[in-house]
Amino acid sequence: MKKNPESHPNERPFFMHPAVFVGASVLVGLLFGLQDYLNARRWGYRIGLLFISEMWGTQFLLWGIICWLLWRFLRPLIMEARFVSLVTRAIPLSVALSILEEMIWVLFFPGVPIDRPPMNYWHRLTFQLNAEFVGSLAIFWSAFLFFRGVVYYQKFREKETTAARLQMQLVQARLAALRMQLNPHFLFNAMNSISSLMRTDVNAADAMLEQLSSLLRITLERGEVQLIPLQKEVEFVEVYLAMQNLRYADRVKQTLFVEPELHDALVPALILQPLVENAYVHGLSKCPGNGELTIEIRRDGKRLRMSVVNSGNGLNGAGKEPARTGVGLANVRDRLRLHYGDRGSLTVREVGMGRVNVTIALPLQMNGSNTEETPRFEA
Repeated sequence: MKKNPESHPNERPFFMHPAVFVGASVLVGLLFGLQDYLNARRWGYRIGLLFISEMWGTQFLLWGIICWLLWRFLRPLIMEARFVSLVTRAIPLSVALSILEEMIWVLFFPGVPIDRPPMNYWHRLTFQLNAEFVGSLAIFWSAFLFFRGVVYYQKFREKETTAARLQMQLVQARLAALRMQLNPHFLFNAMNSISSLMRTDVNAADAMLEQLSSLLRITLERGEVQLIPLQKEVEFVEVYLAMQNLRYADRVKQTLFVEPELHDALVPALILQPLVENAYVHGLSKCPGNGELTIEIRRDGKRLRMSVVNSGNGLNGAGKEPARTGVGLANVRDRLRLHYGDRGSLTVREVGMGRVNVTIALPLQMNGSNTEETPRFEA
């Protein structure tokens, strides 16, 4: 499996490939050569462009090779150099490599300097060192500082990547914990309903137990998937509504409406069922007569709205949400925050005598499409 070249400080960035790095060095040398040629022409010297290009190109070819070898074999020195190692190792190395580069370069150009009488190798080397030694040191330390900057950048990116990975793992763990919290809560309420029916209608209790088995199988098949198509969530809720219809013996009028084009919208798994369960536990179960439950899922621009309205005893006349601190709504709020941050919301309000409306709003993303706003994990 390929790794990101910037994911670890020991990995090689693409521009440190020897062909790329040395090639870029030669290109820089040729640009200096062109500049030197233009200056020579302006000052009246007759020197060929090819000759000047060869001199500068060879010099930077040598420095490109030397600097790449520094990166390849002496990266720990570059990464960890402190004052003592700079003085005792890096500075002597810069002097030695500068002299070495000039020694090799002088071998390639026996006719330089061109405006002096012929000289032997050592005189030419001395002349070249007097003229270019400081420049060679500048090239070495420029490369040294550049490599050090690359290493620091890689370390910074590695820390960022690690932090992001840990943050994602934390969010996933928190979402998994919330799912684990929700499932036992749902199972406990369902088993209580079945237990109540066992005393009055054994056949209905048996049918309800089969439906509960179907819901548990669906939950297990989903595994730890966090976002699912809305259609699958609605199918889950429909089975749950059938269970409640058995328990309340058709005393609750159930209405479910979903805009057809939203069936492929992605929503957090088990995000709608807790709202329906909350409506039964805190509203419909307290109705003296028949109750009403309306579920509507509509598109609102680039947002998806899921609304659950139920009759019952309202918000107890105190303006408080009856289950704000309970498992159901609190769980949904936490999961919306982890998935969408401030872009997801859950609101509870009283819309009439004893009627409560619970609404979820979240960014709309269609399954397999990148044209809509994409949900993301946030801390």
